[in-house]
Amino acid sequence: MPPQEQADLWMALRDRMKVNWHEMTLQEKKAAYWIAFGPHGPRALDPPGETKKVFGYTALAIVAAGVLFAIERMFARPPPKTMNAQYQAMTNEYLKAQKTEPITGVSSEGYTGKGMIQSKPRKGPPPGEDED
Repeated sequence: MPPQEQADLWMALRDRMKVNWHEMTLQEKKAAYWIAFGPHGPRALDPPGETKKVFGYTALAIVAAGVLFAIERMFARPPPKTMNAQYQAMTNEYLKAQKTEPITGVSSEGYTGKGMIQSKPRKGPPPGEDED
């Protein structure tokens, strides 16, 4: 429908909607409802292919993040020598010798926790024998 006809129809319908709605015909009620609540604005249907486009861009962003993460990991420094189970076990022994946190910590009676150990065991010589 041409824009001029749409405007004329809307103006006529708008004038008709000012009367009591019980006096309007069923066709006029349906047209008024369609104009007020039809599929336009926020109720408009998604354009064809919108779901594929959103999924594609989301997948692309996830892949780009993964590539950036991998590149960053390739050029990262190795973990510090303190991040291994042997060094952390030696830290536990040091804390026990110093009687650090005697009420609830590693030095307390009956302590059953891991203490400072949070890493996997290290491959290679103990930390004291490293030549770093």
